[in-house]
Amino acid sequence: MAPSDVEKTIEPVEAEVGPTADTDAAAFDKDEVSSAEGDDALKLAGAHHGYQFDDKYYSRLRRKIDLRVMPLLIFVYFTQFLDKNILSYASIMDFPVTGILYNDVAQAFYMGFLVWMFPTQYIGQKFPIAKYLGTHIILWGGLVMLHAVCRNFSGFYALRFFLGMLEACVSPSLILIVSMWYKQNERATRIGWFYAGNLSTSVVGGAVAYGATFYQGAIQPWKLLYLILGALAITNGILVILFLPDSPNTATFLSKEEKIAALERIRLDQAGTHNSKIKRYQITETFKDIRTWIMFLIIMCIGIPNGGNSAFSNIITKSFGWTSRQSLLLDMPRAAIGGVAVVAYSGQKGVLQFAQLFQNLSAPGFPLCYAWNASNTGGHTKKVTVNSFTLFTFGVGSVVGTYIFLPQNAPGYIPGKAAIVVLTVVMMLCCVAMAYVNVRWNKQKKAELERLIADNGWTEEDVNRERERVAFLDLTDRENVFFTYTR
Repeated sequence: MAPSDVEKTIEPVEAEVGPTADTDAAAFDKDEVSSAEGDDALKLAGAHHGYQFDDKYYSRLRRKIDLRVMPLLIFVYFTQFLDKNILSYASIMDFPVTGILYNDVAQAFYMGFLVWMFPTQYIGQKFPIAKYLGTHIILWGGLVMLHAVCRNFSGFYALRFFLGMLEACVSPSLILIVSMWYKQNERATRIGWFYAGNLSTSVVGGAVAYGATFYQGAIQPWKLLYLILGALAITNGILVILFLPDSPNTATFLSKEEKIAALERIRLDQAGTHNSKIKRYQITETFKDIRTWIMFLIIMCIGIPNGGNSAFSNIITKSFGWTSRQSLLLDMPRAAIGGVAVVAYSGQKGVLQFAQLFQNLSAPGFPLCYAWNASNTGGHTKKVTVNSFTLFTFGVGSVVGTYIFLPQNAPGYIPGKAAIVVLTVVMMLCCVAMAYVNVRWNKQKKAELERLIADNGWTEEDVNRERERVAFLDLTDRENVFFTYTR
């Protein structure tokens, strides 16, 4: 149960924290922290909690958060993934750009993504995150609809470029939002939920595209597809602005008691919620962190296949001998339809289709990277930087990937397929290296904490008090000796 005085005014502890701390122990020489330097949660929950909520209370609260926050996050990611990949559907619906120019149009999205990835994250840090995200969704929905009136290569290239810019904020924003609301051991599951929403894009997108091919009006089917899905994105953006809270502090669907409980749930994870101040030392630390560069290799190995598959999935499917409509249907529930295809059709194209469907077993790779970032990074500016660099790398890989399936290699595209196999093996080795580093650093933190306990004569109560005190000080994972990395 919550204490009777939960509704009292919470006064944050005032003082300063040094932004130049070079070691884990440095942050523990200060007794207090200013609300400006610390996390936004200090304004409500304070530096020492003193509140007790039982497991049943937390479970009910988590279900309430799940029902309000997660459907919106799933819908956002669903829309982003669907809109990015409309081009793949249009490519077999008499889309007017073909050949190497089609590769260029596919690449334009990721060029815009690259150009705006870092600026949008640091600009967004200054604004309420849900409102910033919702505004971008509405704007990109308008751009999607404008594809229907475009007539030439340069117009499509420009629209795809700006679409990439606007969508650059999505994944980092969702990771930050999940970090605000969920405990470390809950984040991978929740990120998996909204990433799993992508699986339904092939059902919805394929169904809408398939239905559009039967339209006999004045508008070409591929144009109708852009109009319908663009309108869906605009609706999504409006819902996000109206109903997605910017943080637990501002959630209107929670009482003050529940807001404090929501913050207490994540306090001991030591990752914080939000801080609008950009801290340069945390940016520097990000690029000195070896895990940043291991993640760089992992994401490159994911991004290159993504760039090829997202633009050429339906083209490759059609190259097996299916008609355009059959190809759109086969892009729907892939595993089930793939199994039916192998049984119903004999010969080479059934086997090839099964092989293409099999590659989707690698889908968990990217959400696991999201989860790693969400769970293994402390300090708001560092989280923003890690997320931005991850998505920047993904954009670079995707730009390269749009050229692994070249017209001269059609219809087999053997070089591109071989590249994907090699990259998958490299990615697996890098994941092992990442786990090794996380385990090693946890051992180092444990040893450092034991030294602090011995030097300061801390009791178990003192250790718990220190752990609570630093939870919302906006320290990085390297500064905070209580921060624990997941494998």
